[in-house]
Amino acid sequence: MEYDVIVVGGGPSGLMAAIGAGEQGARVLLIDKKDKLGRKLAISGGGRCNVTNRLPIEEIIKHLPGNGKFLYSAFSIFNNEDIITFFEKMGVLLKEEDHGRMFPISNSSQSVVEALLEKLADLKVRVYKNSPVKDIIYKNGATAAVVLENGNQISTNAVVIAVGGKSVPHTGSTGDGYAWAEKAGHTITDLFPTEVPVTSNEPFIKAKTLQGISLRDVNLSVLNPKEKPLISHRMDMIFTHFGVSGPAVLRCSQFVLKAMKKWNLKEVTMSLDALPDKTEEELFQEIGRLVKTEPKKSIKNILKGFLPERYLLFLLEQTEIDINSQGGTISNEKIRTFSKNCKHFTFHVNGTLPLEKAFVTGGGVSVKEIEPHTMASKRMDGLYFCGEILDIHGYTGGYNITAALVTGRLAGTNAALFAKNPRS
Repeated sequence: MEYDVIVVGGGPSGLMAAIGAGEQGARVLLIDKKDKLGRKLAISGGGRCNVTNRLPIEEIIKHLPGNGKFLYSAFSIFNNEDIITFFEKMGVLLKEEDHGRMFPISNSSQSVVEALLEKLADLKVRVYKNSPVKDIIYKNGATAAVVLENGNQISTNAVVIAVGGKSVPHTGSTGDGYAWAEKAGHTITDLFPTEVPVTSNEPFIKAKTLQGISLRDVNLSVLNPKEKPLISHRMDMIFTHFGVSGPAVLRCSQFVLKAMKKWNLKEVTMSLDALPDKTEEELFQEIGRLVKTEPKKSIKNILKGFLPERYLLFLLEQTEIDINSQGGTISNEKIRTFSKNCKHFTFHVNGTLPLEKAFVTGGGVSVKEIEPHTMASKRMDGLYFCGEILDIHGYTGGYNITAALVTGRLAGTNAALFAKNPRS
């Protein structure tokens, strides 16, 4: 049987593309190589599914540091508020949490996936699971067919490539789509991991001195060679056996890699401010007052509660202050250095965990070769791209999934419109 539109990939953008095409009355086939659709949706938001973010469009674009501006046209057609309406019309009620993150009231990603699958069934979208795609056939400057690994060739007027990037490979994102894009004449920009833990060879990391310590609401920066911050994020972080992780680190990770590449560095410096609500001077004065009040008390007890205990003892050691010495015996110079360490503890990092361990793939099909209001290829008629295969990436918090659903909606809708009226 011939289909108007074939969508390759059953993740967030592919499901949305198949629905968008189906709503235009097209005969749609959705092909996925795994046995379950919506695997990335199922694991997003810690299994609760952070379906979108309610911040204003300007803010969402700021949270998509990888080519977010490309999405201005798309957001003018279908945006985060439309995503919320779309799910609520299907009976998936959403609630807003911190930083604008939107979750299903059910707290279960399964309710989101099931609603999408029901919608596909209502629209009579045909689904092939466990069906890896081997190739896409192009003829006379247009898409012609999709070839499955089993040799079956299926004719179509339009193809939507929604196979994701190379991160989280157990969901099926193993980079298959890049070769099909290149075959159609597209450029693939350098791929790199983003939203990924950062590695370090610092002696205190190697010795696991701080392993498992979580720091809440810290300000973490990536510094350029002149010691100026390239980026800073105020969130939580954790020390691990290989380096650092947690939300602040994940957001900084792509800037670590970019700095290493830009300045050809083997290591980059990060700066950690564990007490961002106080200035260094305020901290110095406050410690001075506490020491004056109880000069005979040990410094570790005077400072108890300032920072998590293991981190506090670590910083005292870094400042060469004996943790058991009486506060009154410690020089002002040492207290000033300790205050500085609380505000600007610097350490070297040497990269990140590999792409397979990242939440998001940076790089992909160059957005310069994609029509911003339709997601159509500028290189091949009847070819559309959506989701993470595109060179668009954001921070965690519902931004990547918003980009996936918006680009999926546009790709599917426009693929169907094209398929019914191909350029002659």
